[in-house]
Parts: sequence; C-alpha cells; structure tokens
Amino acid sequence: MIRALWTAGTGMAAQQTNLDVISNNLSNVNTSGFKKSRADFADLMYQNMRQAGASTGDDSELPSGIQMGHGTRLVATQKIYTQGSLQSTGNDLDIAIQNDGFFQITMPDGTLAYTRDGSFQKDSQGRVVTSEGYPLEPAITIPDNATAITISSEGIVTATIPTGTEELGQITLARFINNAGLESLGGNLLKETVASGAPLVNNPGEEGAGTLVQEYVEMSNVQVVEEMVNMIVAQRAYEINSKAITTADSMLETAASLKR
Repeated sequence: MIRALWTAGTGMAAQQTNLDVISNNLSNVNTSGFKKSRADFADLMYQNMRQAGASTGDDSELPSGIQMGHGTRLVATQKIYTQGSLQSTGNDLDIAIQNDGFFQITMPDGTLAYTRDGSFQKDSQGRVVTSEGYPLEPAITIPDNATAITISSEGIVTATIPTGTEELGQITLARFINNAGLESLGGNLLKETVASGAPLVNNPGEEGAGTLVQEYVEMSNVQVVEEMVNMIVAQRAYEINSKAITTADSMLETAASLKR
C-alpha cells in the first residue's frame, strides 16, 4: 500500500506535465508556424519479487513471475512537424513553406536559427527581417524605389523598380534528418542540436526541400478539439491516480485500526 501511494503520485505528476504541454499548445493556436508538442512517458523500474522461469522442482519451472512496477516518468516532449494550414494575407513579404524546410535566420551573435514563421518585414536598411528584427539568411535587401516584390515558388526574389525589374537574391531552406531534435528558443525560432543533425541547405523545391508560397503564412498545426480531448483524458487520469492514493490511504488506515 505504501508502494501504491508513491506509484500513483508519479502518475499525478505525469499528468500535471501532460497538462502543461497541452496548455502550451492551446496558447499558441494562433502563432504562425508553431508546431504542437506531445509528452512521451515511460514506465519506471520494476521490482522482481518472483522470477519467471525459476525452477520449482526437478522438472518444473515458473511459467510467470511477479513484478511490481513503480509508476511512470516523462522521457520527452516531442514536437510534431505536420503541415499547418496556409492563410492568405496579401502582404508581399509573407511567405509560407509547403512541405519540409525552415527559413534560416541570423542571430545577433552570428549563429543561425531556424523558423517556419514566414511573416517577414523590412527594417530601416531595407533588409528582410523577422518580427524581432533578425535578418533572413541569405540576406535580401529591398531597394527604396521598389514598388512590388515577387517571390517565386523556387525562392527567387525580384523587385519591380521604375526602370524595370531587379533580381534581389535567392531564399534557401534548411532541412534536418531529425526535426524533433531541434531545440526551441522561443520567438518562433529553433536551434540545431546533435540530435537534429547538421542542416541540409537547398533551394526550395530541390533535394526534398519544400516550395514557397508568397502572400501566405503557415498557421499553427494545433487542433483545438484534439487538445481539448487530450485535456479531458489528462484530467481523468489525474483524478483516477488521486483516487488510488485515497484508496491506499484508506486501506492503511484500516490496517492501522486493527491494533486498537
């Protein structure tokens, strides 16, 4: 019964973490390029009280044993990189990625970060930057006299100027062998890790990289109904674990009262 208290306690702690992940998903339902997370759990160690296959005589053995589990623990919060829906904005600098790939962003320390959020803007120098002011890599600078910007599905950026058109550069996309291994930095940015592998940089539409869609942004892939169902399941699991603690406590109380 003492073991039951601790085992059920790990279940309650696990569901608290599960609810944290669900809450973060729901809070980012309108965040451009956001990818939902999932909490992954694993059972804890087992105590062998009777070993399966142990000999019980000259010509017999136990067909099954007795193992007592000790609950569960969190092993990962995995991001799910399914495609989000595309929303039309009419803004020339909004770019959505269809299929695999990430925009490359230059951070203040010179390192690269990665994002699916293509809601770009211009800074005072005409550079294409994120909402936080971090420039796109490779850098694209828009002339002051540009009247329109065209971005092809292959990432070629062209400006319309009074004398005609001018090609401004090529947007490239980074892909990773293991997207789930990327580290979230906040601000819709991700960082390369050993688990993600090194980035594979290609032009859009080449070598498995996705294509670009101008004047669209990719929305979050969070499904509100799915997250609400997950929340109900987490709540009921939390309740049943708390009930197990209450029941174990009641049984201990009954056992202790036998002394009287």
